[in-house]
Amino acid sequence: MLNATGEDVHVHMESVNDERAFLSDLVTGIAAQFGDRCEVVLHDLKRPYDSTIVAIANGHVTGRRIGDPGTNLGLELLRGRTESGTKLNYVTQTKDGRILRSSSMYVHNGAGEVVGALCINFDVTDLMVASGTLQSLVGAQGQERVKETFVTSVGELLDALIQEAQEQVGKPVAVMTKEDKIRMIRLLDEKGAFLVKKGGEKIGAYLNISKYTLYSYLEEGKKEAGERSGPG
Repeated sequence: MLNATGEDVHVHMESVNDERAFLSDLVTGIAAQFGDRCEVVLHDLKRPYDSTIVAIANGHVTGRRIGDPGTNLGLELLRGRTESGTKLNYVTQTKDGRILRSSSMYVHNGAGEVVGALCINFDVTDLMVASGTLQSLVGAQGQERVKETFVTSVGELLDALIQEAQEQVGKPVAVMTKEDKIRMIRLLDEKGAFLVKKGGEKIGAYLNISKYTLYSYLEEGKKEAGERSGPG
């Protein structure tokens, strides 16, 4: 989390279950304070990623409930693509186009491993279309825009990651070269797609390649990335 001076401060506990009662009360309390447009979510990131949500209030905001998965941001953190993962007061969007002002705060254990997350998603859509005097409350201008995918199944999250990676490659699978497929696999790996149960199986089927070829391409992509990020 960030303190008053903007420094990143880790909150430590060995598991979310250690403070489950308090954290669940915190979820309920924050939601009660800010009303039914404020979704508050507690993730246990030691659980399988397809069912990390262990407490949620006002789940109608993103259409999620207990037992649903985390978002792409949590996957990226678990994959090691970000340092702490904590993001405060960023703007994102739901599948049906509603604008959210969000914060995601991660909990680490004594070894520095991520074990949980507390996320707040406040629906500011109506405020953004209201009179100009409300803009200071919304605070959307100049805020960081973050692509975050809210889903109700981990399969849906994987589909979104595959679609995003294909858009970045810019070609349909039918005309992709080996290099294109290696790039797409590398992009998916960076987003944490291989951390999803049966993620490799689904990616291989989508690219129409065998499991052996998939992991061969994955290793080639890692080697190329290592060469590009090396000295010089």
